[in-house]
Amino acid sequence: MAIKFQYNKTSLTELGKQLKIRTRALPTLQNKESALRLEVRKAKAESESLMDELEKALQRYDYLAALWNEFEPRLIAITDVDLYTKKVAGVKTPALGEIHYEIRPFNAFVKPAWYADGVAILKELSRLGIESEVYKEKARILDYNRRKTTQKVNLYEKVQIPGYQEAIRKIKRYMEDEDNLSKASSKIVKKRHTEEEEASAL
Repeated sequence: MAIKFQYNKTSLTELGKQLKIRTRALPTLQNKESALRLEVRKAKAESESLMDELEKALQRYDYLAALWNEFEPRLIAITDVDLYTKKVAGVKTPALGEIHYEIRPFNAFVKPAWYADGVAILKELSRLGIESEVYKEKARILDYNRRKTTQKVNLYEKVQIPGYQEAIRKIKRYMEDEDNLSKASSKIVKKRHTEEEEASAL
């Protein structure tokens, strides 16, 4: 990215301001990037941990496999999932609130005794699955923002800051050269003037 500038004091001042803004912002962006990197790892680990927990729970209830054939699938249903927004390192991420279930009434005297336990088991399994998905989405959002922050850090660090510094150097060098030329020409004019005065005095 070439930085546009003119060889004058106004341009020099403007470039100085832009350089200062980026130099001040860079440490903050670097901190944000490392915080996001850490949070992405945490969210991924949490999602994987919940999936492992779900797998273990499914294995734990494996002995009930034959009984699930008697269970009525429409007995329990998820009606709503409350999600709220939580800021992590300045990024809005989803967090799981409450899971709302609709449990159809059943006659405990007619239905098998384990039906109540079956409802509790399904609640636990669905919570683990939903929470794992929420953490997976959180990790995706955080990772996307981390990549954007990394791009900005690289842009500032490797392109813009060195670009502004180079442009400022060029303007200063040009202005110094102009100043030296001006002084040199003024000396030449003065010398000529003095020589003419001395010649006319003779």
